[in-house]
Amino acid sequence: MLRTLFLQVHLYLGLITGLVIAVVCFTGAVLVFEEEIEHALNPEFYFVEAQPQRLPLKEVRTRLETSLPGDTVTSVTVYADPNRSLQFRSTEGARVFANPYTGAHLGTSVYRETFLYTVFALHRWLLAGDTGKLIVGTCTLLFLLILISGAWVWWPRNRNQLKARTRITRKRGWKRFNFDLHVSLGIYATVFLFIFAFTGLAWSFEWFHNGIYKVTGSEQIRTEPPLSVYPTDAHPVSWDTVLHQARTVIDDAPSYRISAPRDSVATFSVRALPEGAPHPQASSTIYLDQYTSEVLSVQHFADRNLGSRVRGTFYPVHVGTIFGWPTRILAFIACLLGATFPITGTLIWYNKRSKRWKSQWQKRKEKRESEA
Repeated sequence: MLRTLFLQVHLYLGLITGLVIAVVCFTGAVLVFEEEIEHALNPEFYFVEAQPQRLPLKEVRTRLETSLPGDTVTSVTVYADPNRSLQFRSTEGARVFANPYTGAHLGTSVYRETFLYTVFALHRWLLAGDTGKLIVGTCTLLFLLILISGAWVWWPRNRNQLKARTRITRKRGWKRFNFDLHVSLGIYATVFLFIFAFTGLAWSFEWFHNGIYKVTGSEQIRTEPPLSVYPTDAHPVSWDTVLHQARTVIDDAPSYRISAPRDSVATFSVRALPEGAPHPQASSTIYLDQYTSEVLSVQHFADRNLGSRVRGTFYPVHVGTIFGWPTRILAFIACLLGATFPITGTLIWYNKRSKRWKSQWQKRKEKRESEA
């Protein structure tokens, strides 16, 4: 009885949400390798030929702002890799790329105008704003029920079932092959898809986001950065000085993102990933006085409260970067499989319905013939 109930839940929720789940899973698979795709599409923006001497950041910034009339840059990301370009961010929201050795302007990109942003928008809200966001969130919630009910119905109960349901055969026709694609691959992918769907709810629903802090007994607090001491006769230090000071705190980061002060009493902030960080999002933020470059405070990921650390871990888990390339590959494969399950599941349903319709039609035909 319970198995029948779960089978009905699995079937009808799958039919209702199938198209949305297929789109979200497929776009999620693409976004796992978003950075690599972007680099492949525009290598001239991201990579340069290493040279013996870099130009000062101040000089590169001045050259860029000369080529960007009416705009200024507010931050820069400096990579430890000598073959990577400098990536500036402008007040207009554009990414501006420059050669760190020659100061040449390599190109400008606005993320919202790129192909990958369209993929991202499909993944998050189906290109339909708040309505699409609600649809994606609701379908993701239902997807959790689909995965649970599918696991209950199809999970192997004994050794014979384990052998039958964890392998794919082509010897028994395309219908059986399609069934194996749905059930056998589903058994392998269910746990991973559940994790990705569960963590994705944090971006769809405010109540889920807030619930993370309630469950962990943590407050949602935003730590205010310290302030610079504003002397009337001083000028802000250079970005090169800020970078040098940040490296005295964290000297082995793969990159440093320097953000300029927003006003006369704000600080420089530098985000960097220290060695031994638990995941790629566990960066530290260094705050420096804009006039003296004195390090005023350092906020490490480990210093956050439990709720903030858990919430901060959702993104690397969701996109598969939590343990580097192995989990990224797993995320890519699981998401691709997730995009196929609505298709194979619908075919299973259609084949059974078609067989039933043919049987009913044959019975009616035989009845008419017997009455004649």
